[in-house]
Amino acid sequence: MSRRARVSPGEAGLPDGGARRRTPGLRREEVAVLAGVGASWYQWLEQGRDISVSPQVLDSVARVLRLSNAERRHLYVLAGLNPPAAEVAPDKREMCDGLRRLIDTWMPNPAHIMDRYYNGVMYNEAASTVLGMRPGLRWNCLIDFFTDPMYRTRSRSWVENASSVVAQFRALCMANPDDEGFQEVLAEARASSPEFAELWERRDIEDAGQIRKELDHPLVGVLTMESSVMQMPVRPDLSIVLHTPLDEATAAKLQWLASPEARRGAMYPVAG
Repeated sequence: MSRRARVSPGEAGLPDGGARRRTPGLRREEVAVLAGVGASWYQWLEQGRDISVSPQVLDSVARVLRLSNAERRHLYVLAGLNPPAAEVAPDKREMCDGLRRLIDTWMPNPAHIMDRYYNGVMYNEAASTVLGMRPGLRWNCLIDFFTDPMYRTRSRSWVENASSVVAQFRALCMANPDDEGFQEVLAEARASSPEFAELWERRDIEDAGQIRKELDHPLVGVLTMESSVMQMPVRPDLSIVLHTPLDEATAAKLQWLASPEARRGAMYPVAG
């Protein structure tokens, strides 16, 4: 009822006739007509009665009531149906400044952001110094993990982490079977890395979470970190990857790498 009250007849494409309404917004009968459902059925829907509903009808109601993506998903939950996949609201597509502030605040620890296909979006200075992320290069976290020789030689935990990396990517692929973007990355990874192809055939599934990493940095030695993958519901198409030092020695080394002294001798020791 509250969502119905927000939509005027004019916004819904109906003539208001100039008549004064006792309540703001659309009437139940008008929503029913615009959504292509019966007036009694729509009244029962608002009253929360035990009726049969379909995703198609709920989508029609959501369209008429001009529901946001979050409100549409909530409508599905109220109706007892599995909500549709989260989408990026049009007014939330431009969040680069806020995301840049977020990962820059994570300094001196590495942080980066990737899209749903593991393509790099942005990174902070520590990710450049420690992980070798830099402009001018094509960057895909999955493919680089298996194909970048520098990462392979620097990563002490590569073997332990490889199966989790593949299992987490498979979980995303299985959740989006018709998404051509996943299929393109998968085809490239299988063609470029026999090790990836072998792990893929295991058909392991794993949710994204935390992975322990050990890297041999040529300037400071061993870095022991934990990478955590986080998502914001408002931008379900992006993942924020934050690296946290697991011991005081690593924390001190990361702090030094962010110092002016270290920057003067900056190099990109690890890629991917």
